[in-house]
Amino acid sequence: MKLAQKLAINYLRARLNIVGMFSKRKAAEQAFEIFCTPLRRSKKKETPVFAEAERHFVEVDGQRVIVYRWNKAGLRKVMILHGFESSALNFDRYIHPLIKKGYEVIAADAPAHGASEGQQISLPVYVKTIAAVYEEFGPIDSFMAHSFGGLAIVHFLENISHDDHVRLALIAPATETITAIDSLFKILQLDEKVREEFELIVVEKGGVSAAHYSIPRALDSIHAKILWIHDEDDDITPLKDVKPIIKKNLPNIEFMITRELGHRKIYRDPRVVKKVVDFL
Repeated sequence: MKLAQKLAINYLRARLNIVGMFSKRKAAEQAFEIFCTPLRRSKKKETPVFAEAERHFVEVDGQRVIVYRWNKAGLRKVMILHGFESSALNFDRYIHPLIKKGYEVIAADAPAHGASEGQQISLPVYVKTIAAVYEEFGPIDSFMAHSFGGLAIVHFLENISHDDHVRLALIAPATETITAIDSLFKILQLDEKVREEFELIVVEKGGVSAAHYSIPRALDSIHAKILWIHDEDDDITPLKDVKPIIKKNLPNIEFMITRELGHRKIYRDPRVVKKVVDFL
């Protein structure tokens, strides 16, 4: 962790704990704001493949979301979904291989990410974004998603009619939202009373508890064929959250477990790129 990040975390930790001394609710509200606010945007520069893309926009909660499209009217459509504090630009290495296979390729920057408008993102907002793109450019029958994008696409698919014709490649998906919240509270060193208020805010905003935002819970409604790629050394979306699913040996899920790639190198790895493209 860089010095600037450490200083920022120490500042937030001190501020929220002072607020929490006077109001657990206000501390929880501020923690929720932090949870939904990307602290940085991806700094990756556009590569030449993005100069080839059509650029479109959809509106999500009054914000313009950029959508990139290549190879219009391809034989099959695939949508690329990025993770938290990432953007479509980070998945440039997948685009030409997918086009060569005849795909129409669609990618969007979620609100508060990349070239899209907005300052905050939540899972319901990301799901709305997928729905808006799907309505404008769909039907889409193949998806590849990293991290937060994986959690979002699973929650989108569980609410639409689909069958095993749909293919879904998950790369280090955010498997359990509870894990992400636990990590936030550990970093900020907030007490259990603030956590209880945080949970109430989640319910007030989304109508369900944080535990509802879970890939294992949603899998009963997913009929797509799934390729799930995860690394043993992932410290953001830990493999321990995935192991109960692996043990179920579900017939529609194929697992690929890697080593020493962590959470971000994994989607850049040539073996992973080839596996995903071949699977789709």
